[in-house]
Amino acid sequence: MIHTAVLKKEVLEYLDPKQNENFVDCTVGEGGHSEDILNSTGPNGKVLGIDLDPQQIVYSHWLEAIYKDRVVLTNDSYTNLKEIIERKNFGPVSGILLDLGMSSAQLEGTHKGFSFQVDQGLDMRYNDLTGYLTAEKIVNEYPEEKIEEILRDYGEEKFSKKIAKNIVEQRKQGRIKTTFQLIEIIKDATPSVYWRGKIHYATRTFQALRIAVNDELENIKRVLPQALSVLQPQGRLVVISFHSLEDRIVKDFFKKNKLFKILTKKPVTAGRDELGKNPRSRSAKLRAVIKI
Repeated sequence: MIHTAVLKKEVLEYLDPKQNENFVDCTVGEGGHSEDILNSTGPNGKVLGIDLDPQQIVYSHWLEAIYKDRVVLTNDSYTNLKEIIERKNFGPVSGILLDLGMSSAQLEGTHKGFSFQVDQGLDMRYNDLTGYLTAEKIVNEYPEEKIEEILRDYGEEKFSKKIAKNIVEQRKQGRIKTTFQLIEIIKDATPSVYWRGKIHYATRTFQALRIAVNDELENIKRVLPQALSVLQPQGRLVVISFHSLEDRIVKDFFKKNKLFKILTKKPVTAGRDELGKNPRSRSAKLRAVIKI
């Protein structure tokens, strides 16, 4: 599966990369956005590409073959942004991109249980070395009230109470180990009309579990102040979020921080052409600021 980076034209517009400037791609993925930045910042501009998923770093090595020492890749969490920049002696930083979406490879090319299209184990960690918590542990060992809270708060799942109750009932029969097992449990706990909605009826539950496993919302809160501190004056920060919880955190941080000038009064979304070519872009929201 070839991953298509979202909002590529808009990212370049708001990052506004110029000759010989340096940028950080906090979630380098397969290098789609970084390629565009590198093409705009030659001959000496550099990109620091960070990704917590080691496989994503492997996928982005092709950038090094083309752009040589203009590319610096590191398998790490963007929550360590300031430390990474110091360790790599990278800078000055003219712009930072934080794309919070998952790639097609992560959804369909791994065996972590991110996708409900294939039957896999319920892992959902981006990196096996970052912690012991998995989706399987949550659904089999957490109390019903805590599971309901995760589904409600992180997935905005309106049937969180019924799904959590059914999970706890079903695990009495044996451990819930696979995505297909969980999908059936969700289906049994929800009305048939829910199965025919615009999004798959398991989407919100899977989203919630993934966020809980990887502590994604807290990670966004950790990285934003660091991004502000490492940007040089007139440096730009562009964030692409994919659901309302992420977008709300970004929006609130930008509004409350007086060291930023907001460039996007409303979130920028994909145009008709991109939506036709890449349906996954439908939930992408871009917000951008410039450091004063």
